[in-house]
Amino acid sequence: MKIYTQLSEFKKLANAVVTIGTFDGVHFGHQKIIKRLCELAKSSGGETVLLTFFPHPRMIIDPENQDLKMINTVDEKAQILASLGVDHLIISPFTRDFSNLSAEEYIQKILVDAIGTKKIIIGYDHRFGKDRLGNIQTLAENATIHGYEVEEIPEQDINDVAVSSTKIRKALLDGDVALANEYLGYAFSIYGPVIKGDKIGRTIGFPTANIFVSETYKLIPSDGIYAVTVEMGEEKKPEIYRGMAYIGQRPTINGMTRNIEVNIFDFDREIYGQNIKMNFLAFLRHDVKFTGLDALKIQLQQDKQDTLAFFEGRSSI
Repeated sequence: MKIYTQLSEFKKLANAVVTIGTFDGVHFGHQKIIKRLCELAKSSGGETVLLTFFPHPRMIIDPENQDLKMINTVDEKAQILASLGVDHLIISPFTRDFSNLSAEEYIQKILVDAIGTKKIIIGYDHRFGKDRLGNIQTLAENATIHGYEVEEIPEQDINDVAVSSTKIRKALLDGDVALANEYLGYAFSIYGPVIKGDKIGRTIGFPTANIFVSETYKLIPSDGIYAVTVEMGEEKKPEIYRGMAYIGQRPTINGMTRNIEVNIFDFDREIYGQNIKMNFLAFLRHDVKFTGLDALKIQLQQDKQDTLAFFEGRSSI
């Protein structure tokens, strides 16, 4: 997959099969759109193009609201899209000037002149152009003029519940990683380098790797304990371990900052500075302030048993 960080870097194609959107999470519904995108490109001899934006449009249009967090970082999204077979990924900066393009200007300047769109596939609720006035009808009305075809993918349901990035974010913020993963079609993850902590965990028999997440826009799930798998080493063939993760401010020791750390089972190497990927599989319990480290140790022993019991109920790691 080729990646472009500016629309100007992209060379117009003769037969571009295009989809557009923020695709945060690249969830089950998004995957249906991308599957159809690839099918159409293959049948027509075209190349797939996915146009997305960073920062998220809401971050520019409503800069005072800092509450919006992303399910994926830009790099995470790119990795998932590459695995789904997308040929070209354009990550266009979303600016005020861009947001002021009318729907018709958007079609002419972006889809036709810059990309060379011959087919466009969009989700049922896609909006574009100034004030989000452009929609499937706008695209259809301009199709004959500009010589492209348009196809809409209907609302994707799981158990009669519409999948959306908003619902996935809410599930994660509630700690319901199992529901989020069902919507995503894969395990939500956090990726980053291991940094030095204060090593309190190892004094009670539960050493942890502290993960630093540099992207401030990355969504972090609710505080608590989670069953996770940890990947490290080569990206294409990583080492995979089981573990239990903690997110919170460590109230038992009156912690002041929010930590992300993981106790990796059957593991005793120093990995400071190494990047690891933590896949969230199940929520075990909420964060609690204990009377002291001895009480915390007893609870962590139970947490480990609960985590192992969770994995024993799974057919794979």
